[in-house]
Amino acid sequence: MMRNARLWIGALALLAGVAGAVPAYAGDSNGNLQVKLGVTGALTDDNTNSLTLGGIEQTPVSWATTDDTVIPTLMITYYLNKNWALELFCCFDKVTVTANGGLAGLGDIASTWIFPPILTLQYHFDGFGAFKPYLGVGAEWIHYFDSKSKIAGDTVSFDDSFGFALQGGVDFDLGSGWSLGLDVKKVWEDTKITWTGAVGPVVAKHDIDPLFVTANLGYRFNLSDLLGRREVVPLK
Repeated sequence: MMRNARLWIGALALLAGVAGAVPAYAGDSNGNLQVKLGVTGALTDDNTNSLTLGGIEQTPVSWATTDDTVIPTLMITYYLNKNWALELFCCFDKVTVTANGGLAGLGDIASTWIFPPILTLQYHFDGFGAFKPYLGVGAEWIHYFDSKSKIAGDTVSFDDSFGFALQGGVDFDLGSGWSLGLDVKKVWEDTKITWTGAVGPVVAKHDIDPLFVTANLGYRFNLSDLLGRREVVPLK
């Protein structure tokens, strides 16, 4: 609870800082920069592809899962023109790996912090009034750090992950640059988890395949206003 509270306070402070840095008149629903603060459900679709114990191949039977989480997230979107945009989505989270199936008695077997940015190229549709739907395609990179084994005497490491991402969403324009949005991203990727201990290395190749569902509050403006130059340059 304290960890989530600290994440939320940091995210809110960041959005407040960005909004405070932009002049009050700068909000523009057609601006070239948009900042969104979201509440994201990170839902994993776990599957263990292979498992070796001391170099000997085992038969994994749903042997472990990672927990689903709800976290604060930040999205920054730069509009190349009125239809095309680049979005960077990011957050920090802590996840736990839990044994099940034949190893269910072990309970939690590892935990790790993750930094999972997603970069997408988006196409924004027009002609729907205040509703602004979009589709995107891109990639995610997950960096794992501060990983800890829950098995006495073992250490654990996670290989960084790369995966293909698809995205769909819609913003509802509230005026003066403000919006409410719903965004869904699906990523296909896997990682290798290695435990090192007295019984020899245990190596699992594990699909993560997360689904990110985000409700967000957005603020859109012109980057030139943030830099102190009042220029109205309509997107084409």
